[in-house]
Amino acid sequence: MSIKNIRLEVMQFLEKNVDSFVDQYLIPVEKIWQPSDFLPNSESDTFFDEVKELREIAKELPYDFWVTLVGDTITEEALPTYESWLMDVDGIDNVERNGWSKWIRQWTGEENRHGDLLNKYLYLSGRVNMREIEMTTQHLINDGFDIGTGRDPYKNFVYTSFQELATYVSHNRVAQMAKKYGDNKLSKMCKMIAGDEMRHHHAYSEFVNRIFQVDPSEMMLAFQYMMKAKIVMPAHFLRESGQKISTAFEQFSDSAQRIGVYTAADYVDIMQKLIDKWEIDKITGLTDEAEKARDYLIKLPARMARISERMVIPQESHIFKWVEPALAR
Repeated sequence: MSIKNIRLEVMQFLEKNVDSFVDQYLIPVEKIWQPSDFLPNSESDTFFDEVKELREIAKELPYDFWVTLVGDTITEEALPTYESWLMDVDGIDNVERNGWSKWIRQWTGEENRHGDLLNKYLYLSGRVNMREIEMTTQHLINDGFDIGTGRDPYKNFVYTSFQELATYVSHNRVAQMAKKYGDNKLSKMCKMIAGDEMRHHHAYSEFVNRIFQVDPSEMMLAFQYMMKAKIVMPAHFLRESGQKISTAFEQFSDSAQRIGVYTAADYVDIMQKLIDKWEIDKITGLTDEAEKARDYLIKLPARMARISERMVIPQESHIFKWVEPALAR
């Protein structure tokens, strides 16, 4: 039997539990928070006063903070790309509407609230150029992405396990910084988003855990493949208006690293967390090739940590079209 067919069998085997995954890791629509819960109420007579207060507090937030928040928002708003990619993974059938496609649609529904909330906050803040942000978002959806997983469900679940934890770190740090600058409402928004990301991380990492139980060698090789290739961020094709895909994502990453929102050390830490979570040192019944892959993975965080320590982040902020340049001074 081919590797692809074995993966399909495993996905069909796990699909029997999809309803329990939905119940455990996702929240019914009527019970989960919605963006309007955290924003000024446009139906209220106090709406303009609430907006004025939001804008006054937003004035205290620094340039790199805005760049990071805008980049996070654009990343969240490129959700159509992520849903269409995952719907094309082997074992996920949207035509027959199987259990896995149900998971992806409901996961997408939860994730969609994040971009809605952050976009409305940015619009009301008056501190950013919304048209430039909207053009960057449209470019990112137009350009799509290539996360290096192909249609392989094992590699895709490694990616989502990693990426959900990375977005948790980023949103949680932004929440902490917003609170430090006195923006408690923005802090609460980002904390709620971070909570969703952590819950989704637990789900995808559980999928990987289940695969390790039934197909350990191939899952180990997929994990090694993704760590060797390095996890690219969803917005790695980020670009501003009038530009081709170039260095915009690196410049956004520099801003995030400068203020400590998401750093190279965080990347290494997430890698180690996945190795520990899946307890790869205890997995038995591996082929010789998978044993070598495990050895590689166990040694990798220490190697990557040494590399990350040598990284030099530019101190000068890149001036994005998204954010008023005066804020960079």
